[in-house]
Amino acid sequence: MGDIYSSREMLAKLVAFPTVSRDGNLDLIHFVRDYLAGHGVESRIVPSPCGAKANLYAQIGPAEPGGVALSGHTDVVPVDGQEWSSDPFTLTERDGRLYGRGAADMKGFDALGLALVPEMLRAGLKRPVQIALSYDEEVGCRGAPLMIAQMRETLPPAAAVFVGEPTSMQVVTGHKASCSANTHVRGFAVHSSLVHTGVSAVMVAARLIQWHADRMAENRAAADPASLFEPGWTTLHVGQIEGGTARNITARDCRFVTDFRVLPSEDPLAWFERYQAFCADVAAGMRAVRPEAGIEVTDEWIVPGCRREENGAAEALARQLTGDNAEHVVSYGTEAGQFQAEGYSTCIVGPGSIAQAHQPDEFIEIDQLAQGEAFIRRVIDRLAA
Repeated sequence: MGDIYSSREMLAKLVAFPTVSRDGNLDLIHFVRDYLAGHGVESRIVPSPCGAKANLYAQIGPAEPGGVALSGHTDVVPVDGQEWSSDPFTLTERDGRLYGRGAADMKGFDALGLALVPEMLRAGLKRPVQIALSYDEEVGCRGAPLMIAQMRETLPPAAAVFVGEPTSMQVVTGHKASCSANTHVRGFAVHSSLVHTGVSAVMVAARLIQWHADRMAENRAAADPASLFEPGWTTLHVGQIEGGTARNITARDCRFVTDFRVLPSEDPLAWFERYQAFCADVAAGMRAVRPEAGIEVTDEWIVPGCRREENGAAEALARQLTGDNAEHVVSYGTEAGQFQAEGYSTCIVGPGSIAQAHQPDEFIEIDQLAQGEAFIRRVIDRLAA
C-alpha cells in the first residue's frame, strides 16, 4: 500500500522541495515517481537536454481516449531579496491561509491531483486521468513541449486538458503569447569629444528602446475598447539594461532584455521579426561609421498564446464542473497554448490567486484548496460515470 496524503500534506511535501528554476526539480520528480509507484501507477520521466531537470507524466485508469489531463509546472521563482514572515519552503498556516513558495503558483494544483490518486484508483474510472508535471515554466515554458510530444505518442488522447494555474477556480479560455528578446549593441569606443568618430552602444540602444515605446503607444491607441484583456493591447517592455564604461567614453557595449506580451490574435514571431528588421536598418547606419559595430538580437523564448476554442471540449467540461459561465482571459502566459498546438482541447482553471504569484509570503487560501479538491473529485466522478 502506498503512502496516503491529504491535499494539504501533499502540498507541504511539494513546497519543501526548493525547485527554483535555476536549480532544478529532480528531487521532487523522483518523489512523485516513487509515490505513484507505491500505488501501482507507472510514470514516465522526460529529462531536460542537460539532465538536471525533468518532466513527469502518468496515467491513472484504462488506456482509453476521452480522459482528462491535469497539467501543472513544478518550478518556482526565486525568493532572493524578498522579506518572508516564515520559511518559504515550509508550508505554514496563518489566518486561513497556507504560506510557502509555490503554494499558489502552482504546487497547490499539483498537490490536488497527486493526493487524489488513491481515490482515482478506487473510483473505477471508465476513462483515464492523466497527470502532467513540467519543468521551467517560469523561464519560458521550456520543458512542457518535450513532455506533450511524448504524451501524444504514448497515451490515448485526452478529451480535455486543465492547466491548473491560479485562476481562483474561474474558467480562463485565453491568454497572451509571450516572446523574450536579448539585444546586444556593439559600438566603438572613443573619447566623447570625438563622438562623431565612434559609435555609442548606449545611444543606439536608446533608439531601439524608444522603438518599443512607440510601437506600444500605437498599439494602445488602436486597442479595442471591448477587449477582455488587461491591458487590451500588445505590450513591449524593456526590463533590464547594462552598458558603458564612463560618461566621457562612447559605450562599446550595451545589452538589454525585451518582453513582448502579444494578443492571441497576433503572432509573437512576427513581432520579433519586425524588431529584427528595425535593428538591421539601424545597424547599417552604425557600420557606415565603424564596420566593427552592429546589433545582435536573439530570442530567449517564444510561447504561444491560448485561444478560445470554438465548441471547446475542455471549456465546456470545466464550466459544467465549476458552474462558472462568465468569460475570462489573462495577460500572463501558461503552457495551455503548447497543449493546444498539439491538438489538445485546453483551458486554464486552478485554485489560488495570481496576485499572490511570485510575491513574498505567497499563499493560497485554505478555502481555495478545498474548492480545487472538490473540482478534481468532480472530474473523477465524471470519468467514472
